[in-house]
Amino acid sequence: MTKAAAQFVGPLTFETLSGKPVAEDLWDPKMRLPHISLRKNKDLIVIAPATANIIAKAANGIADDLVSSTLLARECPLMLCPAMNVQMWRNAATVRNIQTLKGDGVLFSGPEAGSQACGDVGEGRLREPVQILEDIEAFFTPPILSGKKVLMTAGPTFEPFDPVRGITNGSSGRQAAAIAAAAVRAGAEVTIVSGPVAVPYPDKAAVIPVQQAQEMFEAVKKELAEHTPDAFIGVAAVGDWRPAKYSESKLKKEKDQDTLTIKLVKNPDILSYVGHSGICSVVIGFAAETDNLAENARKKLDCKAADMIVVNPASAIGSAQNQASFVTKDGIVVKGRSSKAELAEEIIETLADLLKKKEIETYETSN
Repeated sequence: MTKAAAQFVGPLTFETLSGKPVAEDLWDPKMRLPHISLRKNKDLIVIAPATANIIAKAANGIADDLVSSTLLARECPLMLCPAMNVQMWRNAATVRNIQTLKGDGVLFSGPEAGSQACGDVGEGRLREPVQILEDIEAFFTPPILSGKKVLMTAGPTFEPFDPVRGITNGSSGRQAAAIAAAAVRAGAEVTIVSGPVAVPYPDKAAVIPVQQAQEMFEAVKKELAEHTPDAFIGVAAVGDWRPAKYSESKLKKEKDQDTLTIKLVKNPDILSYVGHSGICSVVIGFAAETDNLAENARKKLDCKAADMIVVNPASAIGSAQNQASFVTKDGIVVKGRSSKAELAEEIIETLADLLKKKEIETYETSN
């Protein structure tokens, strides 16, 4: 920590929470040449928050404290997470320093725009810790989907039958969020057409919010036509049916009424449409089943013209964990019980393999 940083949060707090000692002094008697020992055997150095001062020192090779000296002596990549007043961020000197650092290959996480502690509004806000973590994870993730565009559907759909009620399901969007995060880390350009969920999606993914299955279908068709994605991953729990009629007024309970009959009509099959369109090189669908998981997944694979179906028990909906199997034309691979984040990594690795396989097939066919 710099002395300025220690004015905000004391070193003892960090030592207590991390269980690690906090280095502050370039002349710490307990460490031999601390700026050298700290930078050894490191894969990445992250400065968070990175003030205008430390950014200026890094850009100009100034080494007058432990942090700046460690940066000058580093042998690994550097990531800066800027945090400063909007006018400091826009100042010509800071702009020059940022350009210099980017030219030197320094990575940046942020800053964000918004309200600041001083009352000003604009760029300069520190990214949220979870967003910084995403950028760090992306640094360590092989860019196996670099240059690829991935279109996803996520969450539940909601089919209203009056202004306050409707038909939906318990999909939380967690698995889709994990897959989107893994795809972003792998270098993909990700667009998510999402039903109503409470989970956060990666801030680097484009999100198109929808409610009903028909809206999701129209949004997917538009994305296919305008952007020609390389891959489609249908994670959404799309309602198969919707009410045939919508009441503009709330349906009231009548005296002595014990039942209510609602006629349903079929919703468009988004996965089948994408699979049979032939626009995406790889199409992956999901199936939540209560019985005969593998058999039902194989049927879905064929009738939807998909390249892979990720099938899991219906009990996994809304859960933090999943236990899935990957069904392709080559067979079935059963996965053990894992977190949805771990499963997402495997799905993205498999997607990259499928894309590579398709590229080879296309090359051999054309030659």
